[in-house]
Amino acid sequence: MDANLPLLAASAAIPGSAFGDSALANGTLAAPTTFPWLSLIALLPIAIAPLVMLLPGDGTDPKLPRTVALVTLLADLGLMLYVYSQHYDGSIAGLQLVERFAWVPVIGLEWSLATDGLSAPLVVLSGLVTLLSVAASWNIQKKTRLYFALLLVQASAQALVFLSQDFLLFFLAWELELVPVYLLIAIWGGQQRQYAATKFILYTATASLLILLSGLALALNGPFTLNLSELIARSPGGVFGLLCYLGFLVGFGVKLPMFPLHTWLPDAHGEANAPVSMLLAGVLLKMGGYALLRFNVQMLPEAHLQLAPALIVLGIVNIVYGALNAFAQDNVKRRIACSSVSHMGFVLLGIGAIDSLGMSGAMLQMISHGLIAAAMFFVTGVFYERTKTLSIPNMGGLAKVLPITFAFFVASSLASLALPGMSGFVSEITVFLGVTSNDGFTVGFRVIAVVLAAIGVVLTPIYLLSLCRRVFFGPRIPALAVLGDMKPRELLIGLTLLVPTLVIGFWPRVAIDLYEATTTALSNDLAQHAVVALRLPALG
Repeated sequence: MDANLPLLAASAAIPGSAFGDSALANGTLAAPTTFPWLSLIALLPIAIAPLVMLLPGDGTDPKLPRTVALVTLLADLGLMLYVYSQHYDGSIAGLQLVERFAWVPVIGLEWSLATDGLSAPLVVLSGLVTLLSVAASWNIQKKTRLYFALLLVQASAQALVFLSQDFLLFFLAWELELVPVYLLIAIWGGQQRQYAATKFILYTATASLLILLSGLALALNGPFTLNLSELIARSPGGVFGLLCYLGFLVGFGVKLPMFPLHTWLPDAHGEANAPVSMLLAGVLLKMGGYALLRFNVQMLPEAHLQLAPALIVLGIVNIVYGALNAFAQDNVKRRIACSSVSHMGFVLLGIGAIDSLGMSGAMLQMISHGLIAAAMFFVTGVFYERTKTLSIPNMGGLAKVLPITFAFFVASSLASLALPGMSGFVSEITVFLGVTSNDGFTVGFRVIAVVLAAIGVVLTPIYLLSLCRRVFFGPRIPALAVLGDMKPRELLIGLTLLVPTLVIGFWPRVAIDLYEATTTALSNDLAQHAVVALRLPALG
């Protein structure tokens, strides 16, 4: 590893891959830049976090630390929007805004950041949801400086996960984001917070070991390198590739979450406060989907082609099991958490479809679900602050006393059940089209996959509308007769999450244009590997 590797701050495409070839052939390389925009985006929140801890006060007044966190994350989101509007070209499939220099040369660790279609929308999504999570943390009264400092650290860790182009840097960021989430659940969670936090860290830490082992195995398979572009160019196959693929699948599947590795999620959501649940559902689950695309699909295409049918089967299990499990939940947040398990199954389904439509649908589903799930958990937090309960049997008749809250919850539920005109409908129908249009699967396999997945789609409105009926139209409980409705601040947060779902629903190109070139190049790369493999027999 060259210790004097200079800073590279020029847009680039991955050499030796479909991404690089596509970008060069089209002559669409973005203009070079000399400013480390991505480093600024990633490091700004964590740089401010220690300052938040040093603010005056006894830790019970959230006003000052909350204001600092809000201003920091608002500036960071503004920076993201500026960079992606002015320095990012969605028509380029390869990496852009590349920053790379030697950090710890003795172990080969580089500070290597870049963005492409897989990371761009998720970086912006993480910035938006984290900002709104801070805005939703209005009534925190316990260890306020630590709370908002942890949210800032979490913001930086999320950005680094999506932007890292060095495996060790990616892994360090992946581990870093676990710490704030654990503490946020363990300190500010409900009565069973210690159990939920411990379960979360045990699941994710064990999964991280598999990720580390698989990544190091790939790095040592040839001249040692931790650079993701160089690892992608190798594309190892055979038994070795399959083993690494399975290691990544289990490791990232825990975070997705993938059945049967999902059981930590309902517990975490059930005990976490609403702002932390917004982060869990809106951002953390998307890290698993992103990593599957980046590592399993992009880095191990041969293994992915062999195991794509298994991914589709797992996706169907997620969809149906998550929907059925939701019926058994009498806690509002646990029911929505099971709904997240079901909806993230569409991400697996789209990734397993291996064509451009399926992968486009998987990306759109991550964006859509990030907005919708964050909205649902936020609205849940709104009426929890007023009722002090999440037990469905202990609520009823809230539509009359909380009409605006009811309207927002119904709107987010309609978005979640994929109502036409909202983003969930576009993403799920795209996934279905991706599965049905792939001639690599047998007709019988495609029919069975679509029919079973459709069962989950049918079940979604049943358990969500049943939830609305019991909470908002059930018998009125006298103790809940007089409650204050949503405040202007809460209205603004809710609208900021729901309006994009409508915009994407009616004009999906707003989101698709950010990633389509990359997902198309990724599917073309898979097709090339299929041809090289002597036309693999029909899958399924």
